[in-house]
Formats: sequence, C-alpha cells, structure tokens
Amino acid sequence: MPSPRTRCRWAADDPLLATYHDEEWGVPEHDPRALWEKLMLDGFQAGLAWITILRKRDAFRAAFAGFDPERVARFGARDVTRLLGDAGIVRSRAKIESTIAGARTFLAMRERGEDFAQFAWAFVDGKPLVGDGLHVPAHTELSETMSKALKQRGFKFVGPTIVYAWMQACGLVDDHAIDCFRRVRPGRRRR
Repeated sequence: MPSPRTRCRWAADDPLLATYHDEEWGVPEHDPRALWEKLMLDGFQAGLAWITILRKRDAFRAAFAGFDPERVARFGARDVTRLLGDAGIVRSRAKIESTIAGARTFLAMRERGEDFAQFAWAFVDGKPLVGDGLHVPAHTELSETMSKALKQRGFKFVGPTIVYAWMQACGLVDDHAIDCFRRVRPGRRRR
C-alpha cells in the first residue's frame, strides 16, 4: 500500500482542502479571467476562512454568471438584491458590489490594452517566487506593492494580505511546506 503524501499542514485534515491543495493551490495560473475570478473569491474571503469560500465556490460561480467579466459588469441594482438573497454565497453588499466593480475594472484594463495576466505576472518577472518552505508570511512588500497597483486601477478588497493569499493560490508564489510533495525542487518541473 502506498504511503500517504505529505502535504502542507493546512490541507492535511479536510478532503476538500486536500484536493484544492493537490490540484490547484500554487499552480501557476496564466488565464486572465481565471486570475480575476480567484482575486474576487479571495476578496470574499476577507474575514472568513478559505474553506468557507471553497465550499461555496460552485454557488458563487452560478450567482456570478461563471465569473464572466462581461456579464458581471452589466449587473445592476436588481442583481445586487438577488445576490443579497442568495444563501449559497457570502451575502455582503460591499463584497458583491466590489465584484461587480472589479469586473468593470478588469474590462477597462483590457480596453486600455492591459492584459490582467501580464499585469499580475510582471510583479514576479514571469516566474513564481519560491518561499523558504518554513515561514509563510501573511503579506510581503511585494503584495503591498501589488495591492496599491490594484487599488489604483479601481479594485477593492485587495489589501496586502488578500493579495498575498491570491498570489499563493495562483502560483505567483510557491509557499508549499519544505516537506510537501507539491513543493518545486531544483530539477523538478511543475505540472
């Protein structure tokens, strides 16, 4: 019988977190729309545990039209009211309105010729930063810089801690534990 994989401690005891960790967390994401979706979901996480958002992710996707920025950008007052009544998601007016505004900001960036993926990956020179595997900060100088840049463009719920969590989730930073089977090691390629 194969031995169990060693994974980051935060994902060891919950099957949903383990699957998320094994298949998604830290995998470099280069699709602009997917990066935007993950940033919006991390914004909804503010003040909550990630497992709460993960358990509701399918409901979020249904409520926000598959996180299609073109569709979400057209949401109006009736949609906000509908979303506030949706028990499947986090019903925070500020976070809902922030997501709608975030779709408009995403589209405005694109209209100006600024690709969201290129914007994000430019902060790490196109390659994931690798942490030491022992200490995982809540935020860094880089996440503070990126937070400011996102805010300047009009995004909300993008403080340095949220941005750092997003960077980890999207593979801009590899913060897998030193003994985690997903940690990038010299000579080993990411999937």
